[in-house]
Amino acid sequence: MRVLSPRLHGYLDIVFIVCFVVGPLAVGLGGTPALISFLLALALLILILTTRFPLAIVKKVPFVVHGLIELAMAIFVALLPRLGGYAPGSPARGFFWTMAIGLAIVWLLTDYRGEVPSGSQ
Repeated sequence: MRVLSPRLHGYLDIVFIVCFVVGPLAVGLGGTPALISFLLALALLILILTTRFPLAIVKKVPFVVHGLIELAMAIFVALLPRLGGYAPGSPARGFFWTMAIGLAIVWLLTDYRGEVPSGSQ
């Protein structure tokens, strides 16, 4: 069930960027977990600014490739607690798993092959 349009997906990407920037501050993450989160926000910002969909500026990356990159990002974020050695119950583990679940849900609900209006390409 792919119900999210490219435009709505872009708005949700902006929400994820804000969450990756504000989230570590809100849950008290510092050091490496916070840095990783900020870098993920930057990567997602670059991705939305370069994807061929309504919110982009450069429009080079096909929307399907955008989806594949986000899927890889969701998997990476889900594996971060294990890769980073974050203990069960730690704020970093909970934060990254929550973000991974959110990214995965948006990925599952987005119609990556949907029509992008011709004025947006």
